[in-house]
Amino acid sequence: MQGTELQKRARVLDPVDRVTEVIFGLLMAMTFTGTISVATGGQEAERTMMYAALGCNLAWGLADAVMYLLRTLIERTRNRTLLASLRSGTDAAGQALIAEALPPRLSAAAGAEELEALRRRLVAFAGTAVQPRLVWDDFIGALGVFLLVVLSTFPLVVPFLLLDETGLAVRLSNLVGLGVLFISGWILARYAGGKPWQGGVALAVTGAVLITAIIALGG
Repeated sequence: MQGTELQKRARVLDPVDRVTEVIFGLLMAMTFTGTISVATGGQEAERTMMYAALGCNLAWGLADAVMYLLRTLIERTRNRTLLASLRSGTDAAGQALIAEALPPRLSAAAGAEELEALRRRLVAFAGTAVQPRLVWDDFIGALGVFLLVVLSTFPLVVPFLLLDETGLAVRLSNLVGLGVLFISGWILARYAGGKPWQGGVALAVTGAVLITAIIALGG
């Protein structure tokens, strides 16, 4: 039971998926903060853009949370179906199913003996397979996905709350966004075993190009 809970937590907190959620939410918010620079000015227009950015990320976060639950349910149903096929099929068919489920490089490296040993272990494990249903931890994970997307908006909004000059607030907001992108790139590169500073710079530069394109296109 404890192992199952740890696996669920690991999936919820997977660095690539979670950092990607933050990046998506951040870039979506930047679309609106970039639009402020070409809007016809005024505190009312600025406030409208802030509400639009928050509302957009709320909608995106909700949709992403629902997709997380749907993906979790589909994965568990597929796993149960795979285990059932292993139990009812022949040895050769079971090995083929396992080879198909493995990444291509691992499948090519594994021989018939390794595939058969894995097939036997999975058949023995089939009696304790997880049922394809959602549990409380899955909804906690979905809430985490929702919060990651929504909260990524707020670092960009803070300059507009503290500064009266819209132009300066836009530039500072973009700098904050680039800083968050740099940190995200740092985390991803470190997770992948690369050079963190190179990953941070690469993602920040990519973000700068995207921001420029957003502003040039009028948001």
